[in-house]
Amino acid sequence: MTERTITLATGAMTTTRSVALAASAWDPAVESGFEVDFLPADNRTGQMRRITRAQLRHWDLTMLTDDATLVVSELVTNAIKHGKGRPVGLRVRRSAYELRIEVTDGTATPARLRSAGVADENGRGLFLVAAVAKEWGVSPDGTMTWCSLAIPDGRS
Repeated sequence: MTERTITLATGAMTTTRSVALAASAWDPAVESGFEVDFLPADNRTGQMRRITRAQLRHWDLTMLTDDATLVVSELVTNAIKHGKGRPVGLRVRRSAYELRIEVTDGTATPARLRSAGVADENGRGLFLVAAVAKEWGVSPDGTMTWCSLAIPDGRS
């Protein structure tokens, strides 16, 4: 079993743990991934998009960049906004068949789809996630929101 670790140390952002390049519960063909924990701040959303974009380039999965960075934006923004100041975690894992994005905020209040009016500026984030993701959900304890994006055939 090999591991990949991405280490980031910037201000209030702590870093990642190694992610095993072996089997896991979510997909038997996990290859690699990264995880970043950070304190909530408005500028973190852009940082997490950039980190995700760079990792997708490294994995040669640039065809997923738009959808993945949209999902990261929406889920991280929700965690910062609704996480009550608790640390936020972003984990992105890749298998042969899918890219899984997980965001934790430490609160037991699960993310949920909301109805947004035509003039509302907020409330559409999870609808966007649901529109681009193969599937999405919330952990049983409500602390993590996740989604998966299909990796096109032949790109594993």
